[in-house]
Amino acid sequence: MAQLTHRTTAFQKTLSAAILSTRHLSTSPITVETSVPFTAHNIDPPSRSVETTPQELLTFYRDMALMRRMEIAADSLYKSKLIRGFCHLYDGQEAVAVGMEAAITKKDCIITARMFEGEGRFDALYKKEGGFYGGHGIVGAQVPLGCGLAFAQKYSKDENVTFAMYGDGAANQGQLFEALNMAALWDLPAILVCENNHYGMGTAEWRAAKSPAYYKRGDYVPGLKVDGMDAFAVKQACKFAKEHALKNGPIILEMDTYRYHGHSMSDPGSTYRTRDEISGVRQERDPIERIRKLILSHDLATEKELKDTEKEVRKEVDEAIAKAKESPLPDPSELFTNVYVKGYGVELNKSLLELDLTNLSRFSVEQSLVLFSNIKLTLLVIDCISQSFGADRKELRAVLP
Repeated sequence: MAQLTHRTTAFQKTLSAAILSTRHLSTSPITVETSVPFTAHNIDPPSRSVETTPQELLTFYRDMALMRRMEIAADSLYKSKLIRGFCHLYDGQEAVAVGMEAAITKKDCIITARMFEGEGRFDALYKKEGGFYGGHGIVGAQVPLGCGLAFAQKYSKDENVTFAMYGDGAANQGQLFEALNMAALWDLPAILVCENNHYGMGTAEWRAAKSPAYYKRGDYVPGLKVDGMDAFAVKQACKFAKEHALKNGPIILEMDTYRYHGHSMSDPGSTYRTRDEISGVRQERDPIERIRKLILSHDLATEKELKDTEKEVRKEVDEAIAKAKESPLPDPSELFTNVYVKGYGVELNKSLLELDLTNLSRFSVEQSLVLFSNIKLTLLVIDCISQSFGADRKELRAVLP
């Protein structure tokens, strides 16, 4: 997508009905200034002046409010045991996703870790037609893959770039530097984006990295430090980085951001930082509040109209939750759907849930290989199902190995 604001078919959903019904929004550009200057390494920084429109400002506000509300809902649903497994919340970092999407197109690729939520790209953690190549759980593993995507883009001469996302916790991974070296040698259109929320899983950056200036880590590769709590700074930086990468090769963007929750639901987020620190960031740097102030200062909406937008967002999320709760549970075999290419053992993989494992000697060599190559996945499936349905669901336990 060229910009969030170009999606005219979704425009009615994006803006508050109250605002649309009471105001005629100008299409004239508005110039805003980033919160702080960019800090550059081996390159001249972009301008702090960013051009936007009333529609984009209002779209940013609604999109980030929707993301924030969904994160809070996920927190509640997890604590109610309606979401199982791992849950990593993103609230506080919304400006990175929204600002980035405003600067690029769907032909540009994004590959990331499990924390990122790209507006319009998230679909079962992979959506090739939307340029989203998944959220990867192995720390730093997505960066070499991202450089591979950039290699394909250069080979195809399609004038697009790849954004390889990672956190400060992955910034010391050796594979990151190996991939960056290759990208620099071949002048690949790769943009490495470090979402630095300063604590990795739960370790302060200064305890984990001798040099926490991650935008300088490329040495021979230029870098830019960006206020990741300012959607327009992110937009400007990503636009600048794309232009640079297409002409000159890789660049590193360090997004100075902050997460309000802990790393995961098992992390209270307050054992390695103070509550005063968290509330201080909320009061001084919150990305949604920054956009709210811009909207009010340019008289694009009133406080009441913005509250109405928040109510619409809450209703949208509540309706989605209600629909999810009412939806029937999928067949257990669906846990294997889209995991393997059809015709290469997927039929055997799906039958694992019904296998009698008490007599392994009766399996063929092929069946045994398939079984043991998937034993970890099978155990995960069993664990997820047993957690979701409870020990009292005998009819389900009866078909599990």
